[in-house]
Amino acid sequence: MQENIITRFAPSPTGYLHIGGLRTALYNYLYARKNKGKFLLRIEDTDLKRNSKEATKAIIEAFKWCKLDYDGEIIYQSERFDIYKQYIQKLLNEGKAYYCYMSKEELEELRLKQEKAKERPRYDGRYRDFKGTPPKGIEPVVRIKAPLSGEIVFNDGIKGEVKFKVEDILDDFIIARSDGTPTYNFTVVIDDALMGVNNVIRGDDHLSNTPKQIILYEALNFKIPKFFHVAMIHGEDGKKLSKRHGATDVMEYKSMGILPQALLNFLVRLGWGHKDDEIFSIEELKELFDPYHISKSASSYSFKKLEWLNTHYIKTLSYDELNFELKSLDFDFDDINKGNFLLNLLRERAKNLFDIINGAKSIIELPKDYDKVAVQKFITEKNLEFLAKFCEELKDQNNAKDFEEFTNEFLQKYELKLKDLAQPLRIALTGNAVSPSIFEVLEFLGVNECKKRIKAFLEKRK
Repeated sequence: MQENIITRFAPSPTGYLHIGGLRTALYNYLYARKNKGKFLLRIEDTDLKRNSKEATKAIIEAFKWCKLDYDGEIIYQSERFDIYKQYIQKLLNEGKAYYCYMSKEELEELRLKQEKAKERPRYDGRYRDFKGTPPKGIEPVVRIKAPLSGEIVFNDGIKGEVKFKVEDILDDFIIARSDGTPTYNFTVVIDDALMGVNNVIRGDDHLSNTPKQIILYEALNFKIPKFFHVAMIHGEDGKKLSKRHGATDVMEYKSMGILPQALLNFLVRLGWGHKDDEIFSIEELKELFDPYHISKSASSYSFKKLEWLNTHYIKTLSYDELNFELKSLDFDFDDINKGNFLLNLLRERAKNLFDIINGAKSIIELPKDYDKVAVQKFITEKNLEFLAKFCEELKDQNNAKDFEEFTNEFLQKYELKLKDLAQPLRIALTGNAVSPSIFEVLEFLGVNECKKRIKAFLEKRK
C-alpha cells in the first residue's frame, strides 16, 4: 500500500512569487491531490533582515488567484526558533554536532591558504574533536559532524541515481550561526520531517543542498523523503529565465489579462506532458500528473504559447467563470444590459482580458473622441454622406440578421461595397475601426443608440 503523499511548497518571502516557484508549487499540489494526500504551505522567513511582509502577502495572493488550496494553516519558520534550538541541542548532546570557535581571521587565513594551493574551500575540522578551553571573545557556530569520506547516494525521481563524493562537496557545515539562528538546510530538514513531508519536488538549483540534508536526516534519525529535482526554465534564447524574457512575477500576469487557468496549463507543460495533449483543466491534471514523468531537460519559456493558451481559455470558459476573472479586474458584465451577449461577442477576438474590457468600454460608452489614424484612413466626404443616409433610413431592426439584411439592401441601393460603410460605421459607433461583427454591434446598441452615435459623429465632422 502506497504511503500517504505529503508535499509542500516553501518559498522565502524576500521577493514576489515568480513563475518558476509557481510551477514548483503546482507540481507539488498536483501530486498530493492526485493521491488524495496533503499539500502544505510553509513560509521560510528566518532571514529577518531580508523578509518582506508585502512579499508574504503577494505569495498568498498568488495562491488565491490561481486557486491552489493548501491543507492546514500556513507554517511560518520565524515562529519555530525554539523547535530548531531543541534539535540543535539534541545533536550537540549526542556528539553529532559541535561548537566551532574559529575566528573570522582564522577562517580567512584558511581560505587564502586553500586558494593558493588551488584546493576546494572547506572547513578543516580543527574543532571537530576539541576538548580544551574555548577561546575568549568568540561566539561559536555549531557544525554538524559530516562524513569524512565515501559517497552520498540517493535515487532522484527525475534524475535517477545521484552520487556525491564527500571529498568533493562536503565539510562540517554550519547548522547554527554564532547568534544561535539556524541555517537554511537545518530548518528545512526539521520542518519537512515534523510536518510529515515525504515527497519533495523542487528546482534542481537545490540539488547541491540534498547531500547536506541527507546527512542531517540521518543524524536526527528522520526518514529521508523522496526527492524530485526539476530542471530550470530557460528563455527562448536558452539562457536562465529572467525578467528580460518577460514578466516573471506571477501577479504581473494578472495585470496583463492572463487567466490563471491558462498560466497553470502553461506552467505544467514546462517539463511535463501527457501524450501530445496541450490543453489540461486542473481537474484533469489532478488525475494525470505524475512527477516521475517530468523531463530531465530544461524547458523553454514562450510567451506566444502562453498567449495561445490564454486565447483558448477566453473562448471556452463559461460566462460565469470568465466574468469572475473580469470582476477581479473591476469589470462586471452582470452590470451591463445584455452583458452575456456582449461578452460572448468580444471573447472571440480577445488575446487577453483587457482586450475584452477595452472592447466592451468602446461599445458601451459613447465615444468621446475618434481614432485619428482610422478617421484619416476611412472617412471621406462621400462616406459621410452615405453614413448620414444609413442613419436616416435605419429603423425597426431587432437582431444581427435583420441588420445584415438591411445593410445589404442599403449597399445595393447605393451601389456600395461593405468596406465603404462598415469602417466609417465602426468609427462612428465605437470611436475606432476595430470591433466585433458590425451587425452584432448594431444589434447590441439598438437602433436608437446607433442613430444617436452616428449623428454625434457627423456633427463633429462638420
